[in-house]
Amino acid sequence: MAEDASNLPLEGIRILDVATFVAAPFASTILSEFGAEVIKVENPKGGDPWRHYGTKTARDGDTLAWMTESRNKTSVTLDLRTPEGVDILKRLVAVSDVMCENFRPGTLERWGLGWNVLNKINPKLVLLRVSGYGQTGPYKQRPGFARIAQAFGGLTYLAGMPDGPPVTPGSTSLADYTSGLYGALGILIALKSRDRTGEGQIIDMALYESIFRFLDELVPAYAKEGTVRQREGMGTKLACPHGHFQTGDDKWVSIACTSDRMFERLSKVMGTPELAGEDMYQTTAQRIANRETVDGLVTEFTRSYKQSEVLQKCTDGDVPCGAINSVADIFEDPQFDARENLLRFTDLAAGEIVIPGVIPKLSKTPGRVKHVGPPLGDGIDAVYGGLLGLAADEIAALKDKGVI
Repeated sequence: MAEDASNLPLEGIRILDVATFVAAPFASTILSEFGAEVIKVENPKGGDPWRHYGTKTARDGDTLAWMTESRNKTSVTLDLRTPEGVDILKRLVAVSDVMCENFRPGTLERWGLGWNVLNKINPKLVLLRVSGYGQTGPYKQRPGFARIAQAFGGLTYLAGMPDGPPVTPGSTSLADYTSGLYGALGILIALKSRDRTGEGQIIDMALYESIFRFLDELVPAYAKEGTVRQREGMGTKLACPHGHFQTGDDKWVSIACTSDRMFERLSKVMGTPELAGEDMYQTTAQRIANRETVDGLVTEFTRSYKQSEVLQKCTDGDVPCGAINSVADIFEDPQFDARENLLRFTDLAAGEIVIPGVIPKLSKTPGRVKHVGPPLGDGIDAVYGGLLGLAADEIAALKDKGVI
């Protein structure tokens, strides 16, 4: 992993992260891994609420969630509800390239920090705005969280068993992460545009939109055929066998046969090549029409062996098959180790911290993690004193007034 930020492609880019929780902060985290400097601006009273979400550590109660997702950042405190706080933020905007925020639409404007003000201070500024429903539309003032976005965006409706209620699709923060990913992409595109025009711009990201964009053919299928896809449980109506199958040691594997040739390979692995005959289940249409029978035969096969044996047989037969891993399984899997997907750090107060590694992996300028999420206000002297040139007595006075 690269250690020197000067070797990374985003070295020299400064980001002000005034957002909270996950979505917009995740965008700046991604960019920090490839060299961007991120100044995390937090409320002096307790900091970002994300510090207190999840499993607490011995470091002033900072959580593992905070340490994971605020990696590489420098923390300063600032009360944006005070005139002095607004003035300091304006000074930071003047020397920054990007600002990330996820307040409810209109909040920055009420603080006197609307785009008209920020753009005048720094015409080259790129502003990422993440909110539940975006900056426009009849729902723009509604509060938004990942769980709500996943429901509103159409994903939750699809999650669950066919005869059961809709369930949360995996992590309740999925929409935050996908929106942060799109936010990072938007920032990079806006910076590229700025290189040509010299002008910054706003990136307007709604949490639900990132989920809505991930729905493959649902939109055109409904528009053209009136199809409303329902919950399909462990499989899919578009292919067969294509789902989750229990193994003999009470574990699970995922098998994906999206073509007739893949099923032919699977039938050989199962020791029943005749299943792929033209008078049996050779075609996708035949298999879908006999889904329960085909899935039942595959289940009989997987239940006859341990998970490791099923995986080996399918791998040997070139059949797409993977273990359904718990996080404990992930820690034992050599693939995650080989790909540096688990990074280990030692914090003086919290002890060893293991976090997900950097992706994507670049061959010449790989990203890096310098440190886990910072203690509250660890960069006050460096940022306010070094970057903005405030004297020590000015910083002390601001602390006394509760501005920082």
